Amino acid sequence: MRQPIVLHVDLSHGTLRSELVPKQVTTQFLGGRGVNAYYAYKMIKPGIDPLGPENVLIVGPGTLTGTTAPCSGRTSVTCKSPVTNLYNKTNSGGHWGAELKYAGYDYIIIAGVSSHPVYLWIDNGKMEIRDAREIWGSDIKRTNQLIREDLGDEEIQVATIGPAGENRVMCGYINFSWHHAAGRAGAGAVMGSKNLKAIAVRGTGGIKVADPINFINISNKVRQELANDSGTKTLAQWGTSGSLPVVNELYSINNRNFQNNYIEYAEKLSGQYLVEAGYLKGRIACFSCSTACHRYVVNQNGPFRGVNGAGPEFEAMASLGSATDVSDTEAILMANQICNQLGLDVVSAGSYVAWAMECYEKGMLTKEDSDGIDLRWGNGEALVQMIEKIGRREGRLGDLLAKGIRRASQELGGDSWKWAVQAKGLEQSCVETRSAKGYSLAFAVNPRGPDHLMTETFAEYGASPEAVELIRKITGDAKYATPHLTEKRAEIVRWHEDTYAITDALGFCAFSSTAAYAVNPENMAAMYNAFTGESLSTDTLMEAGRRIVTLERIFNIREGARREDDTLPWRLMNEPVSSGPRKGAINSPEELNKLLDQYYDLHGWDRKTSIPTHETVEQLGLLDLTKDQITE
Repeated sequence: MRQPIVLHVDLSHGTLRSELVPKQVTTQFLGGRGVNAYYAYKMIKPGIDPLGPENVLIVGPGTLTGTTAPCSGRTSVTCKSPVTNLYNKTNSGGHWGAELKYAGYDYIIIAGVSSHPVYLWIDNGKMEIRDAREIWGSDIKRTNQLIREDLGDEEIQVATIGPAGENRVMCGYINFSWHHAAGRAGAGAVMGSKNLKAIAVRGTGGIKVADPINFINISNKVRQELANDSGTKTLAQWGTSGSLPVVNELYSINNRNFQNNYIEYAEKLSGQYLVEAGYLKGRIACFSCSTACHRYVVNQNGPFRGVNGAGPEFEAMASLGSATDVSDTEAILMANQICNQLGLDVVSAGSYVAWAMECYEKGMLTKEDSDGIDLRWGNGEALVQMIEKIGRREGRLGDLLAKGIRRASQELGGDSWKWAVQAKGLEQSCVETRSAKGYSLAFAVNPRGPDHLMTETFAEYGASPEAVELIRKITGDAKYATPHLTEKRAEIVRWHEDTYAITDALGFCAFSSTAAYAVNPENMAAMYNAFTGESLSTDTLMEAGRRIVTLERIFNIREGARREDDTLPWRLMNEPVSSGPRKGAINSPEELNKLLDQYYDLHGWDRKTSIPTHETVEQLGLLDLTKDQITE
């Protein structure tokens, strides 16, 4: 294993330089998300404007990305979020990360702001900042085409923003390999603020493995275990939206902006329906993945014809569909495609429209505000039109929603903030936390806001034998594989967040470790050791995950975040579930505070402030890096 290399790009001065990542950093933080967190803490000064030149954008594939380890094609992107003004880690699949490794680099750190639109070109160790003024304004698919034509190679891997990122839309994302997104908390807006349109990469080198025979054998064993996992089989056949009907039957779906939790048309939003109705034309796999959970869909009929590309996953079906009460599958397919073309995070984009529809229902927005668009619940045409307006910041309402619903509700006023379903500024993903207490705690403590992509506690539902066994392993008793319980949630969240951190650090897909369970900490340690030649124990690996989680917490502490910021959206804390077997369930302040006390105690963080204690920071080896912050 060669020592990792980081490429520093200063767009203000047009300079590029590379350096080795210190061995101590990779030992402590493993790679990917972990090393990103280290550089973010070192380089992002507290209080800076996330859309200003002082913010840095850090892109880091996982340590095992580019190898044959199963489902190891992931790349983490880290910056200060313009949505929350706090830490942001977002993550993408595809083939781009492996290509960067083959080009000889492991991390890219982008600072400053270019005076005009540019893109970065990396060709097997050669770097160049190229003019992108002719490409600026192009959608994501067209950008991929133009760059590949410009460079004369159809196999080049491109990470790019669309018009949403260029326009600093708060849910603008960075697209990797055309079909994959680093979606949450505005990383695309940060990239757009730097006048950086894309990062194109060509790599034809290889990756050296310390013990290749052992590495291949372990990888093959884990791949077979993954194939045998019941969660993997469902993902491969139906994609993530295959679980939507089940979630609906649990009365846990987001309907009408979390006003309701059940819909009559769940089947039309399912992965099964995409197959049965003939929309699904193929499956897309990330690098080194045998599951291929991504969908490729086509629709050339009806008023929403012209769909040809990446299909909607669970969160897209829920955010664009049930959250807005749109049951027209073809309208959702089109809205999803527009998000993919313009570079919009589907979770937040759908939340924007759902919030606007509720404002319209309650008389706080009119047709005049929306340029004549009828924002009634379930209007698929309005959904499609508003997604386009948001991505291009067109019209008064399109511009307002592009700011995110926390800022939008502040500007609109009245009680609209009560149904702005966000915390820390980030719109909540579609998990019904009032009925899932592990998720409620995980969402509250998430450093970037309430979503499932930092700590996925899906196992608490006990939906498979593997999930039940995992909960038994974590808590000592399978009876805790019930999402309505509050007991042992802190233990469940901590195990999942530590595991998610090492999953991101090593470059694995979280579906393989926290939705299916074959890529477990023991198997990750075995693959890491065969790759590096080290002899890291599983406990040491999990401690690295805890170190990453704690450093991300300290980043937010430095920005002024405290215990009171570990909360959930007002609606979920004050309005109970309206129907079904969990009618009356709520995320009460009393319940959440009890869970937070237990969680902070497990971490060694101060109950009153949520600040990691001096002893904890010293134990994790973070004292030299963060001692200026651990004073309370």
